[in-house]
Amino acid sequence: MAQESISKTVAVIGAGPAGCICAKFLSDYGFEVSLFDKGKFLRTLLPTGGGKCNLANALYDFKELAQNYPRGEKFLYSVFSKFSTSDTLDFFKSIGVETYTREDNRIFPISNSAKEVREKLLKSLKCNFISEEVLKVEEGYKVITNKSKYFFDIVVIAIGGHSGVDLLKTFDIRTIPQTPSLVGLKTKEDFSSLSGVSINNVLFTHKGVSGPLIYEISSKKARENFPYKIFLKLVQIDNLQDLLNKNPHKEIKNLISHFIPKSLAEFVLGSEGNKKCHEIDGKTRDKIISKLENFEITATGKVSEGEVVTCGGVDLKEINPKTLESKKYKGLYFCGEILDIDGFCGGFNLQNCWSTGFVVANAINSVI
Repeated sequence: MAQESISKTVAVIGAGPAGCICAKFLSDYGFEVSLFDKGKFLRTLLPTGGGKCNLANALYDFKELAQNYPRGEKFLYSVFSKFSTSDTLDFFKSIGVETYTREDNRIFPISNSAKEVREKLLKSLKCNFISEEVLKVEEGYKVITNKSKYFFDIVVIAIGGHSGVDLLKTFDIRTIPQTPSLVGLKTKEDFSSLSGVSINNVLFTHKGVSGPLIYEISSKKARENFPYKIFLKLVQIDNLQDLLNKNPHKEIKNLISHFIPKSLAEFVLGSEGNKKCHEIDGKTRDKIISKLENFEITATGKVSEGEVVTCGGVDLKEINPKTLESKKYKGLYFCGEILDIDGFCGGFNLQNCWSTGFVVANAINSVI
């Protein structure tokens, strides 16, 4: 195995969004940066926002922004106060990426192209690109890859949430098991007949349920044991009895289908859906209302195909929230999803990467 010696340099391990923005700022500050990744650099950015790259969310108060992180909210106060949503937009404008904000507060590049964002961010980097797999990091700091050994004064770990934490095994750093977040859910109920039906940010699938609301629920309950119950308000019909009286000869499923998709109405009502409205007594009416306002789903597991967000990673108690440096090991920093921080859909997970990447670079620049 060859051996190389590099002095007074910084290693950034992981060329995802956090690692790349950290390397960008470090190189701008004048550091010689070596950016390691075993695969295509910044590849994890490409599927974000459905390929359109949801860069951030238009929440400009750092405490309000931090509320969208089930894990890491208060830890992020210091981080977001140093690098906010406004700073993110200014940064991307500086590298030639103009943005726009949708009505739902999600911020995208005008090009709607994650590929363009990737290309411009990589082009802005002035660092050594090392396409090798990092096997281990040792105190000192020695970075051991599948091809060589390197020595650095400072190491930044930005490997994301899917690479595991094995390369930290030589350090006494507590980690929390990583598990998928923002995922669809498998269900006890068979919703295959409803596959593709969507209502109130819930999408029924052949495996269970998905969609923005389900992602938020799965995020909040990421560490909860299965099975667990979910109750959805499909619709609220305040005047159902009046509607029954006005449409006595209409089948109840056809009446309810004015408010929710017909296939869903048939599923919810079951055999009672074929009854005429005049056949619905008070007890049955109340039962229907309960089903519509408290539709019960039993979640039995996660549908993690294609998921890109995990919770877990380096325990935040191990990290200085002002610098993101290890409390135990001077010169060892962490940014991005390797930290036990994860947010909801809407640009929040990328904002975590941009902000923590900057904070690490700024902290290193402040002490050198």
